[in-house]
Amino acid sequence: MLQRIITNPDIYEPYLLSQGIRFGNLLFISGQAGAGDDGKIVDGGFRAQGEQAFSNLRRALEAGGSSLDDVIKVTIFVTDMGNFKEVVELRRKFFSAPYPADTIAEVKALYDPKVLIEIEAIAAIRSAGI
Repeated sequence: MLQRIITNPDIYEPYLLSQGIRFGNLLFISGQAGAGDDGKIVDGGFRAQGEQAFSNLRRALEAGGSSLDDVIKVTIFVTDMGNFKEVVELRRKFFSAPYPADTIAEVKALYDPKVLIEIEAIAAIRSAGI
């Protein structure tokens, strides 16, 4: 059975997508960008957006009964691979060994021209319930 994961605030609700879906003991988290609670992209460039995107990822994971420590696979989309070094620094800050499997891909654009990074993840749920 699929269970929808909802965060508060859920800035993606107007776009008809779920922050995440739980299926058994797996949690699939939709792409998280550097948007603040008001839905606006944070100022400060790539690093600020990356920090916010990881914070949003953490919130969605926790809403689903998981955590950054339980991420199995992460996909990070960037609009400029020139930020690769900062992506590695963000991974070092937010993940710990054993590090999740990862794909980092440069894309032409994300959902808003201001968005520089978006992160999606698959995580394990260790607890019996949410």
